[in-house]
Amino acid sequence: MISACSPTTATRGNMVEDYRLAEVVPGVSTKSNVLKSLGSPTTQAPFDENVWYYLSQKTEKRGLFDPEVVDEKIVVVAFDEEGVVQIAEEIDADRLDIPRVRRKTHTGGNEVTIMQQLLGNVGRFNRGSSSAATTAGGGN
Repeated sequence: MISACSPTTATRGNMVEDYRLAEVVPGVSTKSNVLKSLGSPTTQAPFDENVWYYLSQKTEKRGLFDPEVVDEKIVVVAFDEEGVVQIAEEIDADRLDIPRVRRKTHTGGNEVTIMQQLLGNVGRFNRGSSSAATTAGGGN
């Protein structure tokens, strides 16, 4: 019974530990040093391949409730043109708590009932064969 109430934790991304980030020294470390210390980046900046991001998030889920973020870390590493680290720091990961709205946006159009859905196609098919039969029989 007690184990049913324990939270389920999930870690996503590359959780960079502080001691690993301390191994990356601006002005000294290179891209290969960063790969050895921190691993592959989660993503790169869209317009600058010399900026790497390490994103990670730890969540806890209790029962039927939505998962809650308990730890989040964003680390940015920027290199110069020669591939030497210029910046290696953790970005403040304060999030805005944006509430989710679960209502639906009404779209214009026909409101179709279940009966209309079930019986809507009755008589729509094979019209061409019935009209051909009446013209063939009517010309006689």
